[in-house]
Parts: sequence; structure tokens; C-alpha cells
Amino acid sequence: MKSSPVIETSNLSIGYLLKGGHRKVVHDSLDIQVHTGEVTCLLGLNGAGKSTLLRTLCGFQPPLAGTIQLMGKPLESYSQNVFSLTVGVVLTEKTNAGGITVYELVSLGRHPYTGFFGQLKKEDHLIIEESIEAVGISHKKQNYVSELSDGERQKVMIAKTLAQQCPIIILDEPTAFLDVTSRIETMVLLRQLATQQQKAILLSTHDLDLAIQMGDRLWLQEKQRPMVCGTPEDLILSGSFESFFKKEGIVFDPSTGKLNTTIPETPIGVEGDFLTSYWVGNALVRKGYRPSPVNKQHININCLSPKQLIISYPEQKQKEVNSIESLLLSL
Repeated sequence: MKSSPVIETSNLSIGYLLKGGHRKVVHDSLDIQVHTGEVTCLLGLNGAGKSTLLRTLCGFQPPLAGTIQLMGKPLESYSQNVFSLTVGVVLTEKTNAGGITVYELVSLGRHPYTGFFGQLKKEDHLIIEESIEAVGISHKKQNYVSELSDGERQKVMIAKTLAQQCPIIILDEPTAFLDVTSRIETMVLLRQLATQQQKAILLSTHDLDLAIQMGDRLWLQEKQRPMVCGTPEDLILSGSFESFFKKEGIVFDPSTGKLNTTIPETPIGVEGDFLTSYWVGNALVRKGYRPSPVNKQHININCLSPKQLIISYPEQKQKEVNSIESLLLSL
């Protein structure tokens, strides 16, 4: 059963107030929702207004028009302290907290409950320990933040928001400075927090592949175009991705979920073992072929295993090869 939205906007307009009472509108007519237990990914090119939207939803800058409801109440009705108990925010800037330990940084997440000079109680220490454990960094809790990798620092900042015990977490490009492995680990962690702890996660990202894999809902944002929202699969199959990402020399391939310089036109049939077929298809796309259902009028590849690939040609010849490299050389 679908939950009630924890963030909901109506006819929202975002942007900046300029001198002389003029307004710079970045995006308008935004009717968007964030739900508990879901990861919502905001995608858009640089300058599309992603950070402006997130700052507006956090109350860091006022909307130009429209309304924002947070947990069913107007955002402007929240005091700073109550907002801190409701929304945890992780910004894109690198953390400059090298002089304190991981445990001390995460403990700052208890500030809304203890006050700046408040003493941590037994319950607070328990929540801090649980938050550090949830992001998988317990073995580094006494390390200085300056000793951590970028990926580990990002986990610590997420642990800090967990210590706030907020139902909503908003992150501005949480994978921006991370290597491939750390990006995947961070997205998997956020997915687990949404499903296991029923957090509502909203994040901006440039990582198309991970957004499609991990996002329950995507927001596609671009200047001077209406926001497009939906599940990744619906957006791909409806053609929204192709329209959104289509630029000169770049196209979105709905068969692979990836951006390419061209959509390959020459079809080659692929069947057989699922994993082998997937990577054979990946290699074919790179070489300018389009993986397709088997058709006797085309070249077809039967993927029995990674070391047993059978190529069938239209003239009824067959050839068996023992690697994808050999397969590509035979085409």
C-alpha cells in the first residue's frame, strides 16, 4: 500500500530574488512528492537547478511561489529545532572536520536532542553506536576524520544524519567525490536505509546507471522543461529518458539503459545463458552492433557459457569460439 507523501509540493516555483524586486525563476509549476521507504533520485545537467530545488525543500532559501508540505504541515511552520528532528541534510561539500574523531562527528547528530552544551546520555551513546554500525564503519569510530577516505567520510556524514533519527534524509550529490566502489557502497547503503529503516531518501546525482538500479522514483529536471517523474522503468519505456538526454552526438539507448554516441543499427541475435548473454551484448554495443532477438536472417550468437559461444551465420555456417574477444574478431 502506498504511503502518504512526507514531502509534497504544489505549483512550486524556485529561484532567486534579485535587486529591485526582480525574480530569477529556475523552475516553476513543480508538483512533486517524496514517500517513506523509497529512494528518489533527482537527475539533471549542471545548471538545471537541482541544488536550488533541494535547498528550497530544506527551507534554506524561500520559494518564489507555491507551497511545500513537510509531514503534512507547511514547511514554514517548522522551527529550526523541529526541522532538525525531521530532516537530515548531507551537502555535497567535502567534510572539513579532520580534528575530531568519527564518534565525535556522529555525536553532533544528537545536538537537536541535547543542545549545544548538552551532555550525552546512555541512550544517546547507544544511538550513536547504532548509527555508526548501520553504515559499516564501527572499526573506524575512534579514527580522526582526516584519516578517512572520501567514501568513509561520506558514510560518517550519513551516520550523523541517522543519529538525528530523522524520517527524511536529503543528500546533494552524495557520490560526487567517490570512486566507483564507494559510489556503489553509498547507494546500496541508502537503499537499505529506505527499505529497512523506512526512511524517505531524496538525493541528487549525475550517476545515471546507479539511479536506474537503486532509485524507486526518478525526477528528471532540465531548464525550461516540465519536471518528469516516475519509476525508472516507466520513464525508459515511455521514451522520457530518450527525450530528456538527447543531445547532439549523445543518445539514450533504452535497450541497455546507457548513454551512447549512437544507437547501433546492425542487429545480431543473442540467446542462451543470461549472464554470458548480457556481457556479449555489452561487447556488441561497444563494437557498433545492436543485440536483438534471434532471427535467421541475421548473425546469431548462442551463449552456452563464457567459453562456449556458437556463431550462426545467415548462410547456415556455424563457428564456435571460446571467448568474447574471439567472438568479436569473427564478426
